[in-house]
Amino acid sequence: MSPRPRRRSVDSSSSSSSSDSDSGYKPKKDKHHRAGHAAFPTPVHHPSGHIPSPGFPLPGVSRGNQHAQNPMASESDRPQFPVGGEHRASEHPPPYSAPAPPPSGYRLPLTTTSAFPPLEQAGRPPCFDADGQSPVFLGSALFPNSVHPCKIVPSLNPPCRVPYGGGEHEHNGRYDLLPFTPETMEWVPTSHGRIPDGRRPVEGGYEEHGAKLYHALAQVSGIHVPGKTGEHLGGCNVAFGGAEHTIRENYAILCWK
Repeated sequence: MSPRPRRRSVDSSSSSSSSDSDSGYKPKKDKHHRAGHAAFPTPVHHPSGHIPSPGFPLPGVSRGNQHAQNPMASESDRPQFPVGGEHRASEHPPPYSAPAPPPSGYRLPLTTTSAFPPLEQAGRPPCFDADGQSPVFLGSALFPNSVHPCKIVPSLNPPCRVPYGGGEHEHNGRYDLLPFTPETMEWVPTSHGRIPDGRRPVEGGYEEHGAKLYHALAQVSGIHVPGKTGEHLGGCNVAFGGAEHTIRENYAILCWK
């Protein structure tokens, strides 16, 4: 008897091609990363309509055009994984540490005609006006070619007041509110425009010639008033009572903890 012919096995995988091959894969475009948008995560929209933004924009330039996207990471930016069989000193992951905030912090963009944000967003006021009850907040006023730290008093009209040109400038237009967070910020004593050794001040703006400006806090007639300071100023300037006051000694500069 002749042996029966051996049956041929058929591999079903060899008769079809995968639709997920590398040559046919097209990644989906993230709607938050279209051309012209910043490369940082989009903040969650708040019910009141105010969205915290990382830092103040350059005057006259839209926020989206200030950040260049870099979709292709370099070899050094790509995560590295251990090779099989490689010894690892520790199997425990490193402890989590929150990323450092941007130099100017997270701010609420406002205008003269916009509604003031709720205290849940504006944060605790760092000081109060002469009546002892009206809250005073920190801010930065946007000028055509500069950004100046200022005080924001919701009970005043307009609320944004800037020490500028020797007076208390009533600013109309765009300004940003900086929520004061005592968990991450603190007032550090200083004098004569100095930045305390080893400290990182919260950036509040810049002059037309590029010199940096920082948030300051000084006393005028026993009242704590927010203002501006810088190494080139040799002190701090605050707006109070319709005038710009210059304090050379014994004021404070806002720094990151």
